[in-house]
Amino acid sequence: MQERKPVYYSEYLQLPTILNAQAPESAKENIKADDEMLFIIIHQTYELWFKQILHELGIIRSVFKQDTIDNSSADIYNSVHRAKRIIKIMELMVNQMSIMETMTPLDFLDFRDLLRPASGFQSIQFKIIEATLGLAYDQRHGKGYYLSQLSQHDIDLVKQAESEESLLSLINKWLERMPYANDEQHWNQNDFWNQYETAYSNSLQESEKGNISTFRNLFIDANNYPEDRKMSMKACQNALFIILYRDYPLFHLPYELLSTLLEVDEQLGLWRQRHIHMVQRTIGKRVGTGGSTGAAYLKAAADTHYVFKELAELTSFLLPRNALPKLPDTLIKNLSYQ
Repeated sequence: MQERKPVYYSEYLQLPTILNAQAPESAKENIKADDEMLFIIIHQTYELWFKQILHELGIIRSVFKQDTIDNSSADIYNSVHRAKRIIKIMELMVNQMSIMETMTPLDFLDFRDLLRPASGFQSIQFKIIEATLGLAYDQRHGKGYYLSQLSQHDIDLVKQAESEESLLSLINKWLERMPYANDEQHWNQNDFWNQYETAYSNSLQESEKGNISTFRNLFIDANNYPEDRKMSMKACQNALFIILYRDYPLFHLPYELLSTLLEVDEQLGLWRQRHIHMVQRTIGKRVGTGGSTGAAYLKAAADTHYVFKELAELTSFLLPRNALPKLPDTLIKNLSYQ
């Protein structure tokens, strides 16, 4: 067996390539702009974290592409673990804005005009992250601007990502396969949901009674299920069922997964909001270097680019534990460790 060449730190990390990958435009023009180096390194760091997020999402998607997944399996645990890692990375990304904010508006103006028409909007990795999670093209704000600033090569990469099955779609299929809320071994057709509707209706204030028709359309009346929803009725039923009965052992990991996906959405929202405040602070009402409306564009996108919002909406239909329909003993046994 041939002896492996010793691994050397700087070669392993490709440090000569990484540390020589900063080429400030101000230096090319012989203009003094001390903060352009910070600006470059911050954005390069973001792109490295985006790459790691895509790596983790790829592993999670490979799990949910399987035809069957045991709810208490190592695969579910691994998916939760990696989703939590994504959250930690996103928390770091949000906090990293504070380093960028040490650059004052005047510091940025020293080199800002040299960057046109480059823009953070041209980060295809971030667009691919959104598409991989499940943000569809028809949900995007400013569709006409969305691809207009990209090279054809990058447009092709983004479109390829959008053509692949998203994590949202895979989670929907996984939820659909769960039998518990509608299993004929335990319930007659809609038996659980009719019981739940009665209990839910009794829990509402008079001003909330309008929620009943929404509940019926989402969980009982398939003919009136909203056509524009990304998750199916069966998936929504099972997601709510998991949330309601999360204390049973078999639902521990599925509940943690759903909760973690919502937190991924939350962290993306926090990152967008922090980005908005940073842009407002730095350029005010001026247009972005890529030609967008700057902070106004970012705000509109932040308000609409939530991937798992249909999961988040399920909290509108929760009941306290003491009001939940009692599960059949056979189902309780199935949801418990044998």
